[in-house]
Amino acid sequence: MTNFLSIAGVIVAAYLIGSVDFAVIVARRMGIDIYEHGSGNPGTSNVFRTLGKKAAGLVLLGDAVKGVLATALGAVLINETVGFACALAATLGHAAPIWHRFRGGRGVATAIGGVIWLEPLFGLLLALAWLAVILATKVASVASLGAMALYVPLYAVAGQPGWHLVLAALTAGLVIWRHKDNIQRILTRRENRVVS
Repeated sequence: MTNFLSIAGVIVAAYLIGSVDFAVIVARRMGIDIYEHGSGNPGTSNVFRTLGKKAAGLVLLGDAVKGVLATALGAVLINETVGFACALAATLGHAAPIWHRFRGGRGVATAIGGVIWLEPLFGLLLALAWLAVILATKVASVASLGAMALYVPLYAVAGQPGWHLVLAALTAGLVIWRHKDNIQRILTRRENRVVS
């Protein structure tokens, strides 16, 4: 019972960490309600378009770090499997944050933050690939969907076992589902660019 309660407590804590939305916080510090500007999405791309590189950099860093911290919490206090569950919980927290009326972002940086803790080399490669695709295409959603397509295969190449891959697939699936509107716009060639 105690072990179950400990695991549940750590996963809930990871969700609460994930629920801290840095796009909302940084924008408010600059006098802006990010929900009322640009696409209305509280994420790095909308902050970049609305408030510029510095603000977007802070949001990106914050969202990635909370993924690292939430994942580390589970992996260090319990075990690596719980670390994977905490990465999922933090990504869910970002997508549906209790602190922000469940109006969250897509969860890409937070999900990648989990990889950076669990598989540092692959996490950094994933982050660099994500950035490279953004620079090449100027379309953040294309980069994000590409990163999520690689999410489970990279863990598999790293030799992670079945349950870890299932939790990773749920994390990637959540992020892809959060991009459903973006996917529709990509298919109709109406997707927003990070910069014109």
